Amino acid sequence: MQETFIDDGLLYRQHHFDLPINYDDKNSTTLRVFAREVVEHHRDADSLPWLVYFQGGPGFPSPRPDGRSGWLKRALQQHRVLLLDQRGTGLSSPLTLQTLGDLPSSDQAEFISHFRADNIVRDAEAIREQLGIKAWSILGQSFGGFCALTYLSFYPNSLSRVYITGGVPSLTRPADDVYRATYQRVLDKNEAFFTQFPSAQTRCKEIATHLTSSDVKLPNGQTFTVEQFQQIGINLGRSGANLPMYYLLEDAFVNTATGKALSYAFLQAMLAEQSYQTNPIYAFLHEPIYNQDQSSDWSAHRVRNTEFPAFNYSPETPFLFTGEMVYPWMFDRLQNLLPLKDAAELLAAKSDWPALYDVDALKANMVPVACAVYADDMYVEMDYSRETLRNIPNSRAWITNEYEHNGLRADGERILGRLIDMAEDIANLP
Repeated sequence: MQETFIDDGLLYRQHHFDLPINYDDKNSTTLRVFAREVVEHHRDADSLPWLVYFQGGPGFPSPRPDGRSGWLKRALQQHRVLLLDQRGTGLSSPLTLQTLGDLPSSDQAEFISHFRADNIVRDAEAIREQLGIKAWSILGQSFGGFCALTYLSFYPNSLSRVYITGGVPSLTRPADDVYRATYQRVLDKNEAFFTQFPSAQTRCKEIATHLTSSDVKLPNGQTFTVEQFQQIGINLGRSGANLPMYYLLEDAFVNTATGKALSYAFLQAMLAEQSYQTNPIYAFLHEPIYNQDQSSDWSAHRVRNTEFPAFNYSPETPFLFTGEMVYPWMFDRLQNLLPLKDAAELLAAKSDWPALYDVDALKANMVPVACAVYADDMYVEMDYSRETLRNIPNSRAWITNEYEHNGLRADGERILGRLIDMAEDIANLP
């Protein structure tokens, strides 16, 4: 039974679809994909065009809105919106240690390999067909933008408009190129953070020294290491994150009867930062989202060790945070990833990944594509985004340093409004 409810003048309708795990296998078993429709209750929904939202990640569900705000507020002015929980996330047959744990490692790896953008897009296309929609618009944030260009590559006739925020990928570059660029951006963010908060460098080194000299446990019993602490640097690429991060460091220690210790509140916050524990798709597929007929072979780890050794902590050198990179040691230390290590190794070695983009098809594009490209983006290299868009006709980029990677969350109403206007300008070109 299809569930619907009304809240704050918005109608929410739940959709469930049984779709094949492997679209290339006629005998494939299925998974259940969930999508939430949102529309103004007083509007005639059937008269409105659709806008599908592709969440960033990979491995995270679509937003759970609690009213009209941000980009959704702007979208609802002229659309009915479909919030897609990408396969393996949210209510779409979630892929977690609990659901994978009983499978052999080879079966785990084979199963997980079907959760990249190519099959996320196939799910969306199957949903479009089942709903009887001729064409719809799509909005992709971050990794969702990668999905958008995959969709545009293989199903351009199903799309009327494409909006991308902070997520225009290279169509051809390997993961090594991506990490060479993003490590440099992470260095830039470290410099800006420690320039703004000079005492934070001392505090970070104090924390790192404590971690190397003591067996510190997180609330789940997992040993907490310097490498895990460095990973909270993922927040440096988000607007408004620097000050809360400084406050977190400021309150890291507490005095006890036996001396200074890292506070429970700090350690709980550190555990909460490890989204890989609950969303392992991010750890498994963060590098394979770039792979086409090649393996990643732990790209971020290799590039760090050979070209950016400054990130390997030493008491004699400045402390540096890392970014959103994934490393093989995570499957040796993070509690919920330990049983999945063999599958992770198989995926890192896998070289027969199918194509994610059709470069020739994109060169013939006729669909208006409007993108927000952030000049200082720590996660998606601006130069690679511009390189991609130069070869996609009917595309236009708004390049800005007003926002970090999370611009859509920070000021979504304005950003989406501008992209909608840009797409209309493209559509009206003679």
